[in-house]
Amino acid sequence: MNKMLRVATSGGGGADWCDISTGSYDSVSFDVSAQDDSPTGIVFKPDGTKMFVSGFENDSIYQYTLATPWLVSTASYDSSFNILDQDDFSMGMEFKPDGTEMYVVGIRSDKIHQYSLQTAWEISSASYSSITFDVSPQEGYPTDVAFKPDGTKMYLLGLISDSVHQYSLQTPWAINTASYDSVSFSVTDNGEFPSSLTFDPGGTKMYMAGLYNERVFQYSLGTAWDISTAVYDSLNLYVPTDDEELTGVAFKPDGEKVYVLERGSKTVYQYSLC
Repeated sequence: MNKMLRVATSGGGGADWCDISTGSYDSVSFDVSAQDDSPTGIVFKPDGTKMFVSGFENDSIYQYTLATPWLVSTASYDSSFNILDQDDFSMGMEFKPDGTEMYVVGIRSDKIHQYSLQTAWEISSASYSSITFDVSPQEGYPTDVAFKPDGTKMYLLGLISDSVHQYSLQTPWAINTASYDSVSFSVTDNGEFPSSLTFDPGGTKMYMAGLYNERVFQYSLGTAWDISTAVYDSLNLYVPTDDEELTGVAFKPDGEKVYVLERGSKTVYQYSLC
């Protein structure tokens, strides 16, 4: 559930990212249909050697190994983890940066569910932590979740409100300690049905994909990690699709690659930036 001019990031975390409108398709892709007919979210291990895809056809999270880091055409399927006992319609997901915790958004339950991985970045070692956070007071159809890298802030994207909602976590990475900041940001101007959300490492750039508009949109935050200061940059990446259903977006940590998951073709597409 991360183009361009050189855009400086502040608040810590990594090199400048490029303006997203400079993206070009690498003619590189990976088909996940052998695992799920309705893929909904995508996340990478920070070194690019693992890729994770969520799907609601089989209510599972799928793990892949990339023989060449960040080159999705070299991916091979490893294993899966079923989340049906928590929700039968999973959308976006996110991991703690060290790979020991996973967070999955459920549409049926209107909750975020937390899982622990006994072995970091190994989905077969995951177990449900019996920790949830109910987002229904803000959103009745949640689609993705993102976190500040230190785990003290959480961001929820949803289809009913067409907005991003901001939360504070009293205990970092423990979602049952989250409280709503009464801060939200509407993305309605860029179309309804927002489906995927991510930030640059410094929290000064935010990216949102829409389910039916074939684009990834870029926003700037005047104050890092404060979405009340977000403004649309009038920059976007056009991603032509067969059925206009973009469900996931992820970035390489240096901002040089972006990966788009398209539900209709069940495929991850790779783009270069800069």
